[in-house]
Amino acid sequence: MNPVRLPLWLKVGWTAWLLTWIPVYWKQYGVQNFLYFCDLGNLLIAAGLWIESSLIFSWQACGLLLFQTLYTVDLFSAAFTGTHVLGATEFMFDPRVSLFVRLLSLFHVVTPPLLLWAICRLGYDSRGWKFQTLTTWVVVPINFFWRPQYDVNWARGPFFREQHLVPGFLYLAAYLIIVPVAVYWPTHLLLWQLSKKYSSRKAEIDRLPSE
Repeated sequence: MNPVRLPLWLKVGWTAWLLTWIPVYWKQYGVQNFLYFCDLGNLLIAAGLWIESSLIFSWQACGLLLFQTLYTVDLFSAAFTGTHVLGATEFMFDPRVSLFVRLLSLFHVVTPPLLLWAICRLGYDSRGWKFQTLTTWVVVPINFFWRPQYDVNWARGPFFREQHLVPGFLYLAAYLIIVPVAVYWPTHLLLWQLSKKYSSRKAEIDRLPSE
């Protein structure tokens, strides 16, 4: 039997936070909000923690690392300079949104280091980008048709605004091709290379004679 590689306190803590976050977010934003990739990621990360799945963490890393990192950059830029470089976190400074909701939303900042740490502990699964691509092909068309006014995952247009430059179905088709090729695949290549270097370095350390 493989030893537990992820601490119990983290599994319990993430689950407890999830049980608080779900009803609060449901009330604040509505059920459609749970189809955002970042919100789906919270649920999948919980599963990944409990079953210690390198596939789940690799899958979520391919989909979330870039966007959550950009979110973090925008948040810290606004906090320290007063300027939103990307325009993704204005709600975090909106007094009309309760402080509790905004604090719960800090999971966006926690997610990237958590995913990278879990991959270091469990290893990287090269199938992750394929699972994320399949998730996109299922979820984004749902976003396109169901409650389109919310533009979840930018299914109708970038930056939560419906685009009118091209027909909607053409935009959707382009989205389903471009995002996996331009985001998921390069992220996969980066994670794959980093994991190989990490594994090699770890093997070298393990071979060193103990004092």
